[in-house]
Order: sequence, then C-alpha cells, then structure tokens
Amino acid sequence: MKQGIYDHFHPDEKPFVDRAMEWIERSAQQHELKRTDFLDPRQAQVLTMLSNRNPDVTIRMDGGYEGAERQRAIIGPDYRILDDEPIGISVLAVNGPGQAQLELDHGDFLGALLGLGIKRDRIGDIHVHEHFCHIVIMDEIADYLNVHLRQVHRISVLTDIIPIADLETVIPKLEEMSLSVASMRLDGIASDVYRISRSKIVDPIRAGRCRVNWKAEEDPSKPLSAGDVVSFKGLGRFKVQEVDGVTKKGRIRVRIGKFI
Repeated sequence: MKQGIYDHFHPDEKPFVDRAMEWIERSAQQHELKRTDFLDPRQAQVLTMLSNRNPDVTIRMDGGYEGAERQRAIIGPDYRILDDEPIGISVLAVNGPGQAQLELDHGDFLGALLGLGIKRDRIGDIHVHEHFCHIVIMDEIADYLNVHLRQVHRISVLTDIIPIADLETVIPKLEEMSLSVASMRLDGIASDVYRISRSKIVDPIRAGRCRVNWKAEEDPSKPLSAGDVVSFKGLGRFKVQEVDGVTKKGRIRVRIGKFI
C-alpha cells in the first residue's frame, strides 16, 4: 500500500510523506487536530494530495495573508469546521535604530533567526522593507524571538509582535530576462539565466541542489513550462514567466523572471 504511494514522489520526499500520512491517519482514526509547521508549496501540495485520498479528514492552509508562499496546515477529522480554528501565526516586526535604512536582505534576516537555533520550518514568509522587516512566524516562538533577536548581520535591531492584520507584505521583485533557447531543457535555460556553462550547471542538478516547483530535480534534461519556479542552492531562483513562440531559426523565445 505505502510503496504504491511512494511511487508518486521523489525519494527525498519519503520522510515528509511518512509524517504527512501519520498526521492524516491520526486525524481520521483518533479524531486529533494537527497544526503543522510551515510548509513550502511542494509540501503543501503533497499534504493536499495525500489528504484527498482519505475522505475522513479535512485540511485548511494559511500563511497569514492571501498568496503566502509558506503556509501552516490544520488537519482535522472531516466533521470539524476548521475555518474558526486559530492557525497559530504571529508577525515579528524588526526595526533598526531610528529610521536608518537597514540595507539588509532576506538572507540576513533568515540567517539571524537560524542563528538563534530556530528551525526553518517554524518561519513563514519574510517581507523586507526599506526601514523594517515583517516576519511571519509560529505563535510558539514569538515570545522567544521578541526577547532574543537583537542583531541582524551586525546591525542592532528592535522587535515587536504585531497583529496579523498589520502585516505589510512585499511583492517579490523580478529581473526580467528574454532568452532565445534551442529547447526548454532545465540545464540549457538555467545556464543562460545564471550565465554559467551548461557543463557546470549539470553538476549541481545531479547533486540534488536544484528544485523545480519546490521538488528536487536531478534530471538536467527535464523540460520546463510557463509558470515553473526553479531554484538552485547558492544561485537563487527564477520563474519561467512565458514561452513566447519560435523564431525563424527555430529557437524558442522565453521570458524569465529572476528573483532579486
């Protein structure tokens, strides 16, 4: 039974599949209500797929705002109404001294939180503004971070817990790129986006350092489609925004948005 389920997922996803199946079974059989940590979009997709196989459970996802990338899930028996259940999300507001421009990026804030011993799955989306940052976090760690987060990349900061209604989101900025490619292969497009030779981009793909739509991808020849989000450890990520027809020479025009 389980082996048949594993066939639908990458081997790297097996530990999460096991955890998700256990959550679902406990809700269905023992009538438990389970709040997960923050899930990335792929984990949310896996959990949804697995819960859809079991008519005795219902789930709700919430990341604190419409369109959140990272979300917590509540899993409950099918008779529970989950809309009124608290999702357990807080917002940590981080401010620099005075109104000085912080000049910090997403990685600086994430690094500071991880440096305090916080696991990545306890942190939701991070919204970096010019003078402050709003970080979506689990309620369970809100007080701890409010007391202990006092420095981000050598800059002293002040923190406050604010209501989710006061969250100010940032729409990710994308650097637009227009490419003309021979095919939609992952390695070919990634080598153009990152300006790295195709032979050098193949190694990190085969080493498991690439994800397509938050799912590990080790096949350099995987074809990409419009809407796909590709990330490489250490190189950043990009989105295939549009496949825009074929040139007279038979090359494919692709519009890419590189996250900056």
